[in-house]
Amino acid sequence: MQVYLYAKSGHTVGLEATKRCAAIANALKEFDPILCTSDFRAGAFAKDNLGVKKYVNIDVVRNLHNIMHRRDILIYDTPEANEEMKADMKEFCTLLYGIDEELSGIIVDESIYKKNETPNLEKTIFFGDDDYNNLFLEMIKDSEKFDINLLMGHYFFLGNEKIFVNHFSNVIDEEEYVQTIQNSKYLLTTSLQTALESLACGNYPVLFKRVDKSYDETLIQKLNLPIIESTNLKELLNQFETVIKSYPIITNFKILNLDTMVSEIKEKIELYKKLTII
Repeated sequence: MQVYLYAKSGHTVGLEATKRCAAIANALKEFDPILCTSDFRAGAFAKDNLGVKKYVNIDVVRNLHNIMHRRDILIYDTPEANEEMKADMKEFCTLLYGIDEELSGIIVDESIYKKNETPNLEKTIFFGDDDYNNLFLEMIKDSEKFDINLLMGHYFFLGNEKIFVNHFSNVIDEEEYVQTIQNSKYLLTTSLQTALESLACGNYPVLFKRVDKSYDETLIQKLNLPIIESTNLKELLNQFETVIKSYPIITNFKILNLDTMVSEIKEKIELYKKLTII
């Protein structure tokens, strides 16, 4: 009986699901889980930066049956699964967990994103891991150079960093993602998942809403997470400065406890082992 996690990922999607699934994979490391991503680079990023041990490329969730066996266990984070597909997966798997369904709440790897009392980067901007339509490049095109760190996105096009150095005081490679989130006191990001990771470190994120993304508005309001919107970089950074001068009190920030899921999986695996020995 194998534990699998499937995360929708890619150059037009980003890595938010991959980061959540990686956090769960690390909570389940005693079961030797396998992370499945719809882009091979996402799995490599999770292994190199997020502690994941095993990963494999599965382009779409419906192709999981090519590697899974009946009675395996699956945790998935993808909008691909319709009700009919979920019913089929539930019949095929011993246990099935959908993120935002059976697993609902804030998922952050606390073994990585720990409280940091001495962040050494004052202000950082992270547009996100993807910018297939060059929205960020368009935003900065005619802007001046600003005294702020820029963390590169995983799927930014090759050569973009040569443009970014003309607009930001420090351009940080995507391989330093975890360290940068840990060490940025004030973080301006379009990624809600990244903002949650920043909060886990005790830092102060501000969510910059992208026009091409949807957000969990209920969670944002529940947290009292500050948000800003603009298509002009200078205006955006001015709003950022205004927010961080009187940063609001974050409320209801509680990372999802995975102990019940871990216990359920352990019970099923141990029972399966006993039955197969007999």
